[in-house]
Amino acid sequence: MNRTVRVGQLYRDLAPDMRERDRRLRVISIGEDDRADCFVEHDLVGTGRKTPRIQVRALASPGKFELLEDVSRIPTDPRFATLMTAITAVHGPEAKPLDYARAAWDSLDLEDTADRATP
Repeated sequence: MNRTVRVGQLYRDLAPDMRERDRRLRVISIGEDDRADCFVEHDLVGTGRKTPRIQVRALASPGKFELLEDVSRIPTDPRFATLMTAITAVHGPEAKPLDYARAAWDSLDLEDTADRATP
């Protein structure tokens, strides 16, 4: 039995070499080539910055990927995926809180809302 893959869903990779790593992938977009752009939200080995492209057919297979979080349980704001992608892009051992804040600020295009004269 296959399921429908949608942007925002969170999956656990059930491949034998990934089970111990507890690798979790969030779908951020689905292309016309039937591949989903995902970002690694959790991985005990530390590949959190990776953004693999996975076949939608594989994600839809319960034997290959376990659906942990469906779209209905995450924020419905369309900027959510953009925000998560920006934060993932700066994530790493050298990342500072300011890097995350700047990525969020830029991804949500908030520049016009800031009062630059305020310290």
